[in-house]
Amino acid sequence: MTTSQPSRTDARTSVETVFRLESPRIIAGVTRVVRDVGIAEELAQDALVAALEQWPRDGVPDNPGAWLMAIARRKAVDLVRRRENYARKLAEIGRDLSETAPPEEPSDPEDIDDDLLRLVFTTCHPVLSAEARTALTLRLLGGLTTPEIARAFLVPEATVAQRIVRAKRTLATKNIAFEVPYGPDREARLGSVLDVIYLIFNEGYAATAGDDWLRPSLCEDALRLARLLSALMPKEPEVHGLAALLEFQASRTAARTGPRGEPVLLKDQNRSRWNRMLVARGIKALSRAEATTVGAPGPYVLQAGIAACHAHAYSYEETDWRAIATLYALLAARAPSPVVELNRAVAVSMADGPAPALEIVDTLTDEPALHDYHLLPSVRGDLLARLGRTTEARAEFERAAALTRNERERELLLERARECGS
Repeated sequence: MTTSQPSRTDARTSVETVFRLESPRIIAGVTRVVRDVGIAEELAQDALVAALEQWPRDGVPDNPGAWLMAIARRKAVDLVRRRENYARKLAEIGRDLSETAPPEEPSDPEDIDDDLLRLVFTTCHPVLSAEARTALTLRLLGGLTTPEIARAFLVPEATVAQRIVRAKRTLATKNIAFEVPYGPDREARLGSVLDVIYLIFNEGYAATAGDDWLRPSLCEDALRLARLLSALMPKEPEVHGLAALLEFQASRTAARTGPRGEPVLLKDQNRSRWNRMLVARGIKALSRAEATTVGAPGPYVLQAGIAACHAHAYSYEETDWRAIATLYALLAARAPSPVVELNRAVAVSMADGPAPALEIVDTLTDEPALHDYHLLPSVRGDLLARLGRTTEARAEFERAAALTRNERERELLLERARECGS
């Protein structure tokens, strides 16, 4: 059954929107059939082409996501049938996969029946480099484009494209199993899995490009995966730390945009709009992380602690910035990076004033990884404005606006530049 026939433009928009939301699930579901993530992505694209051909003519289905999944799975089954090397698998299944669901896998007390999570662990296999694991999973699970991934990594688009192609080829040639591994194999992949989930959430939390500041579906997928991972690995503090961090950050979603979808900075947010249920979940997850931590806390536990400081403050002015600066110093020692240092500078500016913070930021201006990172001139512009150096601040905000690919963020930065000129 379909809805009334839409215009061709409306149908195409519906196809693109639904595919953006559903492609990770389609790819994961098809991978279970063909056992090859590269082929699964191609079949998902074939389903998209079919929708672009049929929906404008026949109308948008009542359940468009299920329609796309059915088409992709049917194409997967046809492909399996055509390949002689899948004959044994078809004999084991013994029924028409185009009309029935895939067979249930053997039950296991540690198993999670979630193809998306299987896809994350598969694409985070140790046969791939850390960069390739993350890029491929963001592409397949997060639905990010190559430019968006390049922006997240702060590397050229061509580099990301090569990583993705090589990663899919490697998984195919090595015949990597589509599974959530157990024991030592699971531990070996955990760091990459956590990094991937965090990057997916961040892309949804502050989109690198486009007209929208937020992409809630990415945040929801990342948060759901973090919760599933917490249930799967209850003794891993970093898993609970990541879950806590995402719960805290997700709690602010409703307050992060204004009536027209414009970004609202942390200091201007109406904290009564923060989701207290998610804050409570974050506190509980952080407690589990701290209870299972042995020795020094890991990076995600430290970041969750920073987010908790914000969550406990009922106003921006009540924030314990000195505690946050201390936590950032610990994070910089545990997981040093230019971005961590930039964030530490912001905390220092609130605890000790803009002058010492500017000294930290100025040491980062020659960092290659931050050369095109718009938040560097944005933070520097804010510090200069607070020091009364408005002409320099305006130039920094204008530079930041030129670097960002997000239209909402560009408008905000240009407004800050205009304020410095008034």
